[in-house]
Amino acid sequence: METAEKRQRGRPRAFNGPSEANSVQSLDRALRILAIVAEGSGLSLSEVSARSGLAASTVYRMLTTLQNHGMVEFDTGDQLWSIGVETYRMGAAFLRRRKLVDRARIVMQELMENTGETANLGVAEDDCVVFVSQVETHQAIRAFFRPGTRSPFHASGIGKAVLAHLEPERVGTILRKAGLQRFTDKTLSDIPALAHDLATIKQRGWSVDDEERHPGMRCVAAAIFNEFGEPIGGVSVSGPTVRVTPERLAEIGPMVRNAAAEVTRMIGGTTG
Repeated sequence: METAEKRQRGRPRAFNGPSEANSVQSLDRALRILAIVAEGSGLSLSEVSARSGLAASTVYRMLTTLQNHGMVEFDTGDQLWSIGVETYRMGAAFLRRRKLVDRARIVMQELMENTGETANLGVAEDDCVVFVSQVETHQAIRAFFRPGTRSPFHASGIGKAVLAHLEPERVGTILRKAGLQRFTDKTLSDIPALAHDLATIKQRGWSVDDEERHPGMRCVAAAIFNEFGEPIGGVSVSGPTVRVTPERLAEIGPMVRNAAAEVTRMIGGTTG
């Protein structure tokens, strides 16, 4: 009798397992169940079912799928479901990004003041760079990237700074997936030209987006590294070509490189 009751608490008495259609509704239900499990300190199947208002068989399908992805865990002894380690990893990723934004702000402010141009912070995603923070210059004509703006790796200063510090095999995988779209007549849209530029970037420690994404705009960037020495994003300075001239690149480049190194240090990263 006790065994039967424990089975009911952890899983339905009868479960035939037909797969539910992969739909937005299923995703919504799974996320609702995940939130319910996260709020508890170990819940039985019947408790999750009652709180979600869903049938036990449906809840069980959702829970086992979440379990396969490490999002929830099932204690076979107590027959209880609890939050999984993968949710911690994802939450930690958010905290790392938040820490990165907060700690980079003061460095970006100083970089903007020293260069007179807009300072940007971007993080690397699977196939692009996402701009997450910006300190704008006081100049009337200036660069502007709304937080959340995405830019291809091969056509952005931060993107190229990140690629320069990845293994060639990884770079190839990224570029095959994302492609090499040409945005201007200066976009490096072929592998040999981009590879040559990446080698130069890695050697000197900073990159240049020379009107490769937006005509009339230049960007100077350097990579930020995590505790494993992996490039996770970068800091950049961007402005119109009339102010960010070729002659100024040698001055701005080391400043951006030093700023990125400072952010790396502040988040506990290492350049290896």
